[in-house]
Amino acid sequence: MSYFDVASSAPLHPVARQALQASLDEGWADPARLYREGRRARMLLDAAREAAADAVGCRPDELVFTSSGTRAVHSGIAGALAGRRRAGRHLIVSAVEHSSVLHSAEAHEADGGAVTEVAVDRGGAVTPEAYARALREDTALACLQSANHEVGTEQPVAGVAGVCRAAGVPLLVDAAQSLAWGPVEGDWSLLTGSAHKWGGPAGVGLLVVRKGVRFAAQGPVDERESGRAAGFENIPAVVAAAAALRAVRSEAAAQAARLRELTERIRARVPELVPDVEVVGDPVRRLPHLVTFSCLYVDGETVLHELDRAGFSVSSGSSCTSSTLTPSHVLRAMGVVSEGNVRVSLPLGAEEAEVERFLDVLPGVVRGVRETLGAPVAGGSGDAEAVTVDALGTSCPQPVIELAKAIGRVRVGGTVTVLADDEVAAVDIPAWCWTQHHAYVGERPADHGVAYVVRRSS
Repeated sequence: MSYFDVASSAPLHPVARQALQASLDEGWADPARLYREGRRARMLLDAAREAAADAVGCRPDELVFTSSGTRAVHSGIAGALAGRRRAGRHLIVSAVEHSSVLHSAEAHEADGGAVTEVAVDRGGAVTPEAYARALREDTALACLQSANHEVGTEQPVAGVAGVCRAAGVPLLVDAAQSLAWGPVEGDWSLLTGSAHKWGGPAGVGLLVVRKGVRFAAQGPVDERESGRAAGFENIPAVVAAAAALRAVRSEAAAQAARLRELTERIRARVPELVPDVEVVGDPVRRLPHLVTFSCLYVDGETVLHELDRAGFSVSSGSSCTSSTLTPSHVLRAMGVVSEGNVRVSLPLGAEEAEVERFLDVLPGVVRGVRETLGAPVAGGSGDAEAVTVDALGTSCPQPVIELAKAIGRVRVGGTVTVLADDEVAAVDIPAWCWTQHHAYVGERPADHGVAYVVRRSS
């Protein structure tokens, strides 16, 4: 089985496994106690903190360990907002942040705060200028991920940190996806990470708050972790997390070069092997191990199941692969097709032969799913002025398939109206128009659904 989903969770690194097993015998005591066992546990915890701080690029006393990366995000945002409450209650986030950031923003808004979402381009990136425009006199905090978890696009953190610093606004960086590859550049103020993303054990996160940043921990607190992460420290897991981070960093340069070549191969060859595919995310400013593409006219869940049967574990941002049945907020913000989306994130040590076998298997998988769903044949020279397609009661990609079948029945300049009640159509129909070079006219309410209007351009 080829595991190609380390962006979700990486396998436990061998160094982390060794550190975990060793520290189970030494790190079980209370590090707050002064007797021998407590002092030994404290030494392990302090050494792990120093190693993690060195990898992040901060002081050890600026870093605390939390029970997860999500908890680090929630605590970091809540504490920073509370610490700057006198400045205001305005929060800035990008439209493609991890759900933990967006959930924090929703909670802040529900509590009476204000939130501004900064849009991204089709590659998934923000601009420092957009953050500068979003800043207000009452802005308390800005958040920006270092790299996107679904498409791999690296964000201009240094530039955004600069405009925030000039305005006196702290910037919190979610660095979960990028910390394995190097420290985050720029004058950021707060940073979060998650150990299971870099080969450490699950259940360990880290939160960095720079000296001088106003911060007021929320909820009940105790004396542990500077009062910013309550509860008894899981020292064996923390030691393993720090050991894993140090280990992956030592091989990051060599692995990045090798994995980037493999993902470049996927980016180049998938569109050659599979028709009607869009590779998404920034082609240059991206994580070295991650590549994402969207295939028109396929059901993402079925594609993932068929790839799993062929021996490949991959992920997707397609709505049909999630429990919510709503399209990925990242793909929606980028304006790219969400159905048939495949994310490949290669582990350290991924072999070239595995990637070649994936490229051999993928075309047959997509072709089989398209045949089952009745995907359209390109072309058609119809002369109708307008055609209406009833796709009510169907789920994507079916409305897009019916649109593609109907577009050949109208003349150039003619329109196709698709009636659909699947909310994914609001993402995928405009995205289909972009990929197929037709004009998306707009949408309007219709009986039992929405009418999406498309004009044939060629």
